[in-house]
Amino acid sequence: MHILNTQILFLDVPASGMYFLTYEAIKTYIADNGNYPVILGTVLAGGSAGIANWLIGMPPDVLKSRLQTAPEGTYPKGIRDVFKHLIKSEGPLALYKGITPVLLRAFPANAACFVGFELCKQFLEYLFPKEKKIEESFS
Repeated sequence: MHILNTQILFLDVPASGMYFLTYEAIKTYIADNGNYPVILGTVLAGGSAGIANWLIGMPPDVLKSRLQTAPEGTYPKGIRDVFKHLIKSEGPLALYKGITPVLLRAFPANAACFVGFELCKQFLEYLFPKEKKIEESFS
């Protein structure tokens, strides 16, 4: 089971990286290049981040699911065996099976997630305002 967990970690890291990179890049771009309400930037950035995450993360997720649902011993070398078998028997598009409903859900779900995150962040900043450093007070 340890090998499976390590493989899953390496498969999920790129998708998570793309998720947060996309969110920050789009949110910053919208904030710097327009007079849009902050919430609109958050919705667009959050929804796009969800789509980017799944475009990168779907193939590893399909491989992981196939590995986890296969009878024990079917894929002795783990993810590599699953990948070889899947490509050989179903072709590369099999890595994106089920992507349509995933993407349809990704935009609104992740937009809502980031709106909630930003609202909570603003609330916490209101409750616990950042103290000015002494050096900043004299500037």
